[in-house]
Amino acid sequence: MDEAPFDNMETEHFYMDKNNPKAYDDNLKLKYQPTSESTDSGISGSRNGSASSDENLATKPMEEIEVTDIRKHGEKADPSQFEILKFIGKGGFAKVFLVKKIKGRDAGRVYAMKVLKKASLKVYDRARTKMERDILVKIRHPFIVKIHYAFQTEGKLYLILDFLRGGDLYTRLSLENSLKEEHVKFYLAELVLALEHLHTLGIVYRDLKPENILLDSEGHITITDFGLSKESTDGKTYSFCGTVEYMAPEVVARTGHTESADWWSLGVLMYEMLTGIIPFKGKDRKETMKLILNGEYRIPKFLSSNATRLLKNLFIKNPHYRLGSGPSGANEIKRHPFFQTIDWDRLYARQISPPFKPQVASEIDTTHFDKEFTTLPPRDSLAQPVSGSVQEIFGGFTYVNPSVFDEFPENVGRKNSFSQIDEFRSRRLTNTILKDPTFDMPIEEDVEPDGEQECFQMDFS
Repeated sequence: MDEAPFDNMETEHFYMDKNNPKAYDDNLKLKYQPTSESTDSGISGSRNGSASSDENLATKPMEEIEVTDIRKHGEKADPSQFEILKFIGKGGFAKVFLVKKIKGRDAGRVYAMKVLKKASLKVYDRARTKMERDILVKIRHPFIVKIHYAFQTEGKLYLILDFLRGGDLYTRLSLENSLKEEHVKFYLAELVLALEHLHTLGIVYRDLKPENILLDSEGHITITDFGLSKESTDGKTYSFCGTVEYMAPEVVARTGHTESADWWSLGVLMYEMLTGIIPFKGKDRKETMKLILNGEYRIPKFLSSNATRLLKNLFIKNPHYRLGSGPSGANEIKRHPFFQTIDWDRLYARQISPPFKPQVASEIDTTHFDKEFTTLPPRDSLAQPVSGSVQEIFGGFTYVNPSVFDEFPENVGRKNSFSQIDEFRSRRLTNTILKDPTFDMPIEEDVEPDGEQECFQMDFS
């Protein structure tokens, strides 16, 4: 996507509420000044990577989310039940494949399979992967990706998710540069409902960006990738998480952040969809973070007055006064004049037609995915088993969504039946680890992961 300056575009300059009586602490920018060390430490200043600092997840015991809706005699999935059709994505330590279920009651159904090598995960990445699985199990929402299975082998972790044939929003923006305001309004409204649901559950998403927003075959949005999400138990977290250009000032400054940080990111995404440009973008990570902390931004005059006002309200530096952060939460945003034409009940029920419907030829059409990935051979690589102590971290990882039984009741097989509840209560993996199967396609060996997501935790003692 073109990220050039506003050449030949009439704009107005705005400064984040520095002179407002309610302005956020003007010393915010002094609490964290980017240094050469921070720019070299793996923190991402580009949209191609993410930065995070969840070391506390690695040192604190993970709280297991109790799964009470798993039926006693569920069907256990494993890699041999899936045929890999295409390579559709890659990021950090994960590969994503388009797969077809070839065994079980849902045989023939197409899914997206996210695969992670245990040995490639650092300590905090293991905790984040477990957290992602737990959050996905907990969520039921029309605009958030649905998990169908989770399972593991001695060397890998697998998440079986919805396959969204419309591709990601980033690809659409890359083709069109910017979107019509009515289109942006529709996507933002569905995102507001999704974020509202997460916040109700005490979850801060923390990685809102076009790459993590997929379109289904009808054109509705779906939030995916919860690897950086965090359940906020004490109301505030100090992790340095997300993609830098979309980070709120309090995240960059590491002064602690809440759900309000997601509303800032929503503003960045709104700005990008309307203009084709990211509002706070420096020549490198260091400059980008400085722009966010004390930045001046420009709003094109072609935007409507309601869109301009909404952006200003989302770009309030003080998170306590940012729109969406008050007692009524997301309702503050939903009541904004920009959304006055939205019927929120009908939107939640998916009764409003999306402004754009992706053209797909079949259920396995990958036209709307990046050819950088879809043209690669669909190969899963070998993985070395990890130590027993690492295996124990993933106790209770296995999951079968109850909808598998509701949607496919006719082929009731007991051959692979097991007690999900029993495994969930057990912290040992002795009888649940599966051996890596031999797929029906070529196998290649990866020596090193192609990318990393570093975590950093500031010491506030």
